[in-house]
Amino acid sequence: MRHLRTLAVMLALALPAAAASVGAQQPDSTAIVQIQTTDGNAYVGTIIAQDSAVVLLRSDRLGEITIRRSDIVRIIAVDPAKIAQGAYWFDNPQATRYFWAPDGYGLKKGEGYYQNVWVLFNQVSVGITDNFSIGAGVVPLFLFGGSSTPAWITPKLSIPIERDKINLGVGALIGSVLGESNSDFGIAYGVTTFGSRDRNFTVGAGYGYSDGQWARAPILTMAAMIRTGPHGYFITENYYISTSSDDLVLLSLGGRRIINKAGLDFGLFIPLRSGQSSFIAIPWLGLTLPFGNVPKS
Repeated sequence: MRHLRTLAVMLALALPAAAASVGAQQPDSTAIVQIQTTDGNAYVGTIIAQDSAVVLLRSDRLGEITIRRSDIVRIIAVDPAKIAQGAYWFDNPQATRYFWAPDGYGLKKGEGYYQNVWVLFNQVSVGITDNFSIGAGVVPLFLFGGSSTPAWITPKLSIPIERDKINLGVGALIGSVLGESNSDFGIAYGVTTFGSRDRNFTVGAGYGYSDGQWARAPILTMAAMIRTGPHGYFITENYYISTSSDDLVLLSLGGRRIINKAGLDFGLFIPLRSGQSSFIAIPWLGLTLPFGNVPKS
């Protein structure tokens, strides 16, 4: 009986300590997290204390802040390599293309986006696997009194050669003008992208066709994307097109702004034709809305 009483006393002393350790949840003071709140804000730092009611976060920019559990939407782990200038640089939610041209990266399985340029251009793309995606697009001229409507599909295969350094992409744009006969058009292309999803350079070439006839010379392209901040990118996309009559160089400069995961693209396209004396700059304005398994932001 004496031993039983001793055991009961030990259990009585141990249980409160165990319960306290469970309720307190000692945090990892070195792990960096992002806390997203119901008011749309996001705070990055390390959790120094927490309980069932509040979380105490130490932030480099704001110091120690207390956040109520009821105001927290989610807490996610953060890669320290993606923190710059005291802010977290989210994953690029539109890393598979520049303004219009594709790069060597691909949509992951379940990711997708809708792209609109100047209202008329509409395209939806979806990742079928981590390396293969397909899209479909249309310019709905029938809505504006036109009977002919361009439509197309865009299959693409992405081949990673070295993670975050070299990626290959091959694909095609296969289209037709609905309402017209013998109006097939498209392009088959290949691109090589050097660099990460946030900072890269792409070179590529493609052969276009129209009405069943292939072009005599390839279209050459060079493009680059450089991240400028947590939500901004610099973009340039350029083409060299040679025809039987003359040569055309199409240059572009602009950027992308990430706004609540959506991407707002803006810039200028400048066509330079051999023998041309005048200067023309064509504005570009596009919107991309990701859906599916998009990177968290």
